[in-house]
Amino acid sequence: MRITVLAGGVGGARFVRGVREEARRRWPDGQGGSEASAVDVIVNTGDDLWLAGVRLMPDFDSLLYALAGVNDTERGWGRAGETERVAAELSEWGVGWPWFTLGDLDLGTHLARTSWLRDGLTPTQVGERLQGRWPLGVRLRPATDTEVDTHVLVQDPDAAGASDAPTVELHFQEWWTRYRASLPALEFRQRNLDVARPAPGVAEAIADADVVLVAPSNPVVSIGTILTIPGIREALAATSAPVVGVSPIIGGAVVRGMADACLSAIGVETDAAAVARHYGARSAGGLLDGWLVAEEDAAEVEGLRAHGFAARAVPLWMRDLDTSAALAGEAFDLARELRADRGR
Repeated sequence: MRITVLAGGVGGARFVRGVREEARRRWPDGQGGSEASAVDVIVNTGDDLWLAGVRLMPDFDSLLYALAGVNDTERGWGRAGETERVAAELSEWGVGWPWFTLGDLDLGTHLARTSWLRDGLTPTQVGERLQGRWPLGVRLRPATDTEVDTHVLVQDPDAAGASDAPTVELHFQEWWTRYRASLPALEFRQRNLDVARPAPGVAEAIADADVVLVAPSNPVVSIGTILTIPGIREALAATSAPVVGVSPIIGGAVVRGMADACLSAIGVETDAAAVARHYGARSAGGLLDGWLVAEEDAAEVEGLRAHGFAARAVPLWMRDLDTSAALAGEAFDLARELRADRGR
């Protein structure tokens, strides 16, 4: 079974852990004559940035740490057992952002990445080296090797309240972490899209998949950024695999973070059905064949089916590994039914 997941952020990391676990349970490594599974994860790179002279890839690292079992489960990001002595020293020198703390262990990852990039390796090659440290059981692939850092157009926060306040661009991390998405976003802009291409193996992972899963990640700046990279949306349209997505919205509210601020900026309601319509049904030229909503949103299922989605209401809360695996199992089951329907 070849499984490809589009993912970013903490929600994506939790979901991918569930995908890995459920795949192991259903398709153990050749035991009993069953086939093994292969999981490819296409990771959002729009949150990436240069800071204090090093290259940060926050979504990639969140997935890396979570799958390796070395992440901070209380905070939901970064390394377990982290210290911040270097960040404090950098702050004394006035280097970096005082509101964007780099942990010492995390900084070690960033320094290694930057060293390899300076040596001429691509982000994909760097990612392969990083993954070699731990047995992840999946393969993480940056969506692109091009730097497509996301910036947010806002009114200048230093001129707040002025009717003629100028607009400024903030890096997404400044808008998200420093301002907690409180500044209304006027536009999201990814750099270098005119020259960006899918990273090696990304298009092939989509084309060769038995199922493509869209994680419950931020639809605008995580999944949305992956889809803006020329060639990826086209690969999704062409794949013979069913494309099944999981709603990041439960009962009209975001599960984590401030995705509602991103959705409102592009005119999409914070609603499970609205996000599905934003992605679009594949039968009408959109992204999705199937869409999983929470049991709290079961009333949306009939309308979604009328719009061309194979929709189903299931438990979406990923409280632990078992509930995350159960959610992945629901996605596998829906994909299997879609494949069976196509074969009739």
